[in-house]
Amino acid sequence: MDGDPDEGMLSWDESVFRNEHVFEIDYVPETFKHRESQTQSLTYALRPAVRGSRPLNVMVRGPPGTGKTTAIQKLFDEVGAQTGDIRTIRVNCQVNSTRYSVFSRLFEGTFDYEPPSSGISFKKLFGQIAEKLVEQDRVLVVALDDVNYLFYENEASDTLYSLLRAHEEYPGAKIGVVVVSSDPTLEVIDELDSRVQSVFRPEDVYFPVYDQPEIVDILDERVRRGFNDGVISRETLEYVAELTAESGDLRVGIDLLRRAGLTAEMRASRVVEREDVENAYEKSKYVSLSQSLSGLSDTERALIEVIATNDGEQAGAVYDAFREETDLGYTRYSEIVNKLDQLGLIEADYAEIDGRGRSRSLTLAYEKEAVLDRLE
Repeated sequence: MDGDPDEGMLSWDESVFRNEHVFEIDYVPETFKHRESQTQSLTYALRPAVRGSRPLNVMVRGPPGTGKTTAIQKLFDEVGAQTGDIRTIRVNCQVNSTRYSVFSRLFEGTFDYEPPSSGISFKKLFGQIAEKLVEQDRVLVVALDDVNYLFYENEASDTLYSLLRAHEEYPGAKIGVVVVSSDPTLEVIDELDSRVQSVFRPEDVYFPVYDQPEIVDILDERVRRGFNDGVISRETLEYVAELTAESGDLRVGIDLLRRAGLTAEMRASRVVEREDVENAYEKSKYVSLSQSLSGLSDTERALIEVIATNDGEQAGAVYDAFREETDLGYTRYSEIVNKLDQLGLIEADYAEIDGRGRSRSLTLAYEKEAVLDRLE
């Protein structure tokens, strides 16, 4: 009926979404735009594996939210669909940040079940993986996603050394490595031991930040697949892209679309308005913070909380408060401080202290409330 006040309103069983999963961070899009040259470089590196040879190693670099994981996942899916002679395994190093846990994931990917939780040495774990590859005459391609976390835990060199030297201890083992770093300050090659540098000569594939027209194009594809027709206007979409470009992280835009849609539904509206985007942005802009915090251990999260309540204090004073909660020594405390600094969660700046020389002051890199809210 013309003029019906409820015409633009959702009923209780309706949604603005056609497929909400399209806006999940781990969704792999059917069409992958504006990364053609990077995809070609990765394909080139893996091509020898299709012929049964060891592939070229690759170093993939770029800020968060620039398509690195998606590119690798799509390539691995394509390889898996073409041949059964190549085993591709992506390891999330944010979750698996030690050599043993990385190889536990490789064991699981090789045998399709998890290794025993205890009682098996690294040497035996590694040996079973390598022997299985030789027995099946399969090539293994390992993607160490967010490899920067292995560096934060001083586990990168040992992990890469084991993978790159596998063929020496187990003749016939063919393993290629793709290392993926989201830390623009990390010089991967320079930080590796000389014994690893001598054998690790990777192809370098860089993923730059998307520019605004590219962001509009990518988000428009998500809108068409994820929302019902007419839910978001072009003007609103371009506003979302503008906010995304400011952050430099495509994940912000994807999360922002989903939250703006949910905000519109809360109003029972059939369309997403600019105000919905503005309200949703207060949470979406912290996507990177949430991702970083989710990978921290209980001890590391405890230190974040201590720094939040002692923001701007000298490292020694923060340690005293931290030790009261955890009983950990200063060496481990210093290691965690360095990791949190490398992750961009805190700022550890050196300053001259009267009569005491140089000392670090520790401050949060984000608003205190935003950090504490996401620690709960």
